[in-house]
Amino acid sequence: MARPASAALLAWLACLSSSRLEAATVMILDPSSPSAELTETVSRLHGELLSVGLAATIVNRDSAGGPGGGSVGAWLQGRASEGGIDAAIEVLGNERLEAVDIWVFRPTPPKATVVRLSAEQAGENAPARLAIRAVDRLRSLLIERDLDRPMSVRAAPAAGPAARIGFEVGGAMLTSLDGVGPAILPVVRVDVPAGRRLGVQAELAGFGTRPTVGGPGSSARVAQQYGLLGVCVCAPSTSRVQPVLGLSAGALRTAAEGQANAPLEAHSVVQWSFLLEATAGARVRLGTQAHLTLAAHVQVAQPYLAIRVVNAGTATSGRPNLLLTVAVGEWL
Repeated sequence: MARPASAALLAWLACLSSSRLEAATVMILDPSSPSAELTETVSRLHGELLSVGLAATIVNRDSAGGPGGGSVGAWLQGRASEGGIDAAIEVLGNERLEAVDIWVFRPTPPKATVVRLSAEQAGENAPARLAIRAVDRLRSLLIERDLDRPMSVRAAPAAGPAARIGFEVGGAMLTSLDGVGPAILPVVRVDVPAGRRLGVQAELAGFGTRPTVGGPGSSARVAQQYGLLGVCVCAPSTSRVQPVLGLSAGALRTAAEGQANAPLEAHSVVQWSFLLEATAGARVRLGTQAHLTLAAHVQVAQPYLAIRVVNAGTATSGRPNLLLTVAVGEWL
């Protein structure tokens, strides 16, 4: 009973380590003067590594990034210490395939395990057989490396961004559906996480372009500024693309400055309105903390502003207004 139980335990531990193995990066060190047999071995190793989900790169000893004639072990350990690789396979031989050296690196404390597998010259297709054996042995060494680490380190979940304040700056194109043309406004946002996905968002926009309503002889220039505070799906995330949804309320200031030729008389008016906004968009990570947010918004104002211009009818703002915003931000 002991032997089946041990086999089952090893299988279970291998399953636990499989996700970590898929994230491992392996370097294949190509010989300086490869023959056809050595080249085939490198190709076979590369294919076998990819087939089991391991990331693989090939580096020639004489290339700019290779160790040349220096110490292979010291060079590989340096690459591992920089976080570039988790393991390496060096193909050995002159004209004939002789063996492969398998290197597995432990980051803390820095340590390397080296195993040599000799080629079986008696049978056929030695490169294929050696590549399969080497990748199987490499996987077992990687599993042993992970199992030797402290349990607290192995069980620690991937850390996400810590809760902090997000700051965004960008621009908005605002337009009404009833006569007031597009305006370009600068936008400033501040996000404060309030949970795993939710956050509180404050937004200010204004001091942008002022579209004109009317025509020659009688017209009005319309300026709009607003401030909003609401809740959103906008907390920090490790996802490459994150949906952004929000519902906010605040105030809209609309100013219409009339212009008219005599004998017509121009008037100017300023109106404050209660503003409700719904948001839908996406946020794209640009780096560890930076991101780009693109969103569409619908705003409804109460009371809305009605602008009457002689010979041009009536235009309204806030019944509703539509916006498209683009902003670049960072979690501080």
